[in-house]
This record gives sequence, C-alpha cells and structure tokens, in this order.
Amino acid sequence: MKKPMAVFMLVVSFSLVAQTLKAQYPSGEVVLERIDRNMSSRNRIFTSQMLIHGRRVSRTIESKTWAVGDEKAFTTYLAPAREKGVKMLKLGDKLWMYSPATDRTIKISGHMLRQSMMGSDLSFEDMMEDARLQYRYNAVVTHAETIAGRPCWVLKLSAKTENIAYYMRKLWVDQKRNIPLREELYARSGKLLKKLELNNVSRIQGRWFPRQLLFKDMLKKGQGTEFRIVTIQFDQDIPKRFFSKAVLRK
Repeated sequence: MKKPMAVFMLVVSFSLVAQTLKAQYPSGEVVLERIDRNMSSRNRIFTSQMLIHGRRVSRTIESKTWAVGDEKAFTTYLAPAREKGVKMLKLGDKLWMYSPATDRTIKISGHMLRQSMMGSDLSFEDMMEDARLQYRYNAVVTHAETIAGRPCWVLKLSAKTENIAYYMRKLWVDQKRNIPLREELYARSGKLLKKLELNNVSRIQGRWFPRQLLFKDMLKKGQGTEFRIVTIQFDQDIPKRFFSKAVLRK
C-alpha cells in the first residue's frame, strides 16, 4: 500500500506545483491591455519596405503611411515604378484603392478583402486590421516559453464577434516589453492560416516596437513576405486632407 500512496502523493505534489505556477500567470485580459497600451497610438506616420519573396524572384515595394487610431489610414506607394503612385485609403471598415495605370479608384470589399495584396502574403484585410486586441478577443494565458532568449507568456485568443478575419490566434508575448514576438492565426475550423514573427524590437518614443515583421501564408507556396519599418513617428499632427477620397487622385 505504501507504493501506491507514494505515487498518489507525487501526483498531488505535481498538481499543486502546476496550480501554483498557473496562479502566478497574469490574466489574458491584463496581457492584452498591456500589448494595446504599448503598441497602440493616437496616430502614426511611417515609411516601409515590403519584400515579397516568391518561388522564383523577389521584389521590394516602398510606401509611406499616415494612420489615425484604427479608423483611418492613407498609404501612397513610392517604388518600384510599377507600383509608384498607387494609393490606398481606409475609412472605418471601408477601403479604396487608386491605380494611376488605369486612372481608376475601386472600392475593395467583401471577398476581395481576403485576396493577396500585390502578390504578398498579406491580404487587404490584414492591412486594414489595426484595432486593439482587447476589444476583439478573449484571451487565456496557457503557459510560459522562451523565444530568442526572451521570457514570453503564451496566449490563446478566441474572437468575441463573428465578423473577424482570424477566429483564433496564438501569441507569444514578451513578458517585460509587452509585445508579441510570434503569432499563429487560425480559422474557425482550427486550420492554421498564417504565421507572423516580429523582430528587431527597439525602443521608439517610449514604447517597444518591431522594425521587421515576417508574414507566411500557410496556404500558399513561397518564402513569405518581410515587412520592414524604415522610419516611424507616433502622435504627430496629421492634416485632415489625408483622409478624404479626393486625396487618392492628387
């Protein structure tokens, strides 16, 4: 009888240790609030490079974006010549795109939002998504892991609403800097749709922010898309003229 009792006590001890460690985890809601506080801003202005790694060739697209919260964003593409002059305007849940080649402005909506943007691993929906996580997801901290030497909380997120691009997400969040270092994005069925890595994290105007984001669409071939933040400024004065449809043709 002593041996079964010893095994029982060992199991109980491991269970108590696990419960104690779990009790030391912050709540998912607290971690999401910390992420949003660190990464969200009143507005931002940034220049970027998007490196699209195809199966045969790679190309780089340069752009500049003015964004206010998660409601308004205007992007103008600077290079290469093929994309130069293309402009995008987001107002709430609406998105327009102007092409100088056709001198036409089209509204991107419905199933078009899920299409690849300029052949990259990002969809138009990905480019529009900038709302705070705590408003869109419920979260649970499941355990802790180390990513590139950084202690992280591992979170499982489930959507609060039906109308959302990714119903489930898994995040590895830097415990000290309150920034995700890795993400997995899932459909409602549980199918893995995309992976995201956030690298070159640096301190910018009092917040931690990534300079490099690596996107991989798991449903397509290729080496993924690298998004580089070249310059970024937070909480700047942005003229209202950037958020009118008239700016698309200027």
